[in-house]
Formats: sequence, C-alpha cells, structure tokens
Amino acid sequence: MSNFIYNSYCVEHPGVVHVYQAADDRKSAVKRFSGKRGASALLLAALVAALMVVVNEVAHNWTDGHMLGAWVVLWVAAFMGLALFSAPARRAAMTARAGYRAWTESRQQAAADERIWNAALQDARLMADLARAMDRQGN
Repeated sequence: MSNFIYNSYCVEHPGVVHVYQAADDRKSAVKRFSGKRGASALLLAALVAALMVVVNEVAHNWTDGHMLGAWVVLWVAAFMGLALFSAPARRAAMTARAGYRAWTESRQQAAADERIWNAALQDARLMADLARAMDRQGN
C-alpha cells in the first residue's frame, strides 16, 4: 500500500506578488492621469500666486489699523484670480501641449527622413525609389 503526502507549499513569494500588484496599480494610475488638467492647474496656480504678490505689496503699505481689510482684499483677489484665470489657463495649457506634440512629431519625422536619406546614399535602388517618389510628388 502506498501513502501520498500532499504538502501545500507556497509557489509564489508574497513580496513578489505585492511588487507585481504595485506595478499594475502604477500602470493603471498612469493611464488615468490627465496632463492637461495638471498643466492648467500649475499655470493657474502661477497666475494666482503672481496676483497675490501684487496684492500683498499693495496691502503691505497700509497702516496696521487696516490689517483686516488687507486680509479680506487679499482673499477676494485670490478667489477672483481663480475664477478669472481658470478657463484661459486651461486653454493655454492645452495649446502649449498641442504645440509641443506637433513639434515632437515633426522632429521625429525629420529624424526618420534623415535616416532614410543616409541609407539611400549607400543604396542605389533606394535612391532611385526616392527619386521616383519625389518626381511623382512634384508633378
């Protein structure tokens, strides 16, 4: 008669499982990230901070008796800045991002064209194909 022993050993290390789960969570977080919102929020914060510096300089020149008034003016300016600059900041961030994307694509296309041209300088058949394509494009 034979006896069978069933041992339940772990086939996966718990630390490795946690690392893989963290990597999957990071990938999903990166997919959900919107660069448009982050850039527009950063631009909005910069504009409001600049406005707050100007208001602070104006309020700093007031006498001590008007500190509450200066504080109220400072916060009113902050909230007005948020209200006034939010849409333009978002549009500016989206325009800058689209411009950067177009510039990056044009640089990639120029690099690809340069690689093809350098390869064509070494291969007569490729140069003939390029010459025919340029002739067709010119007509």
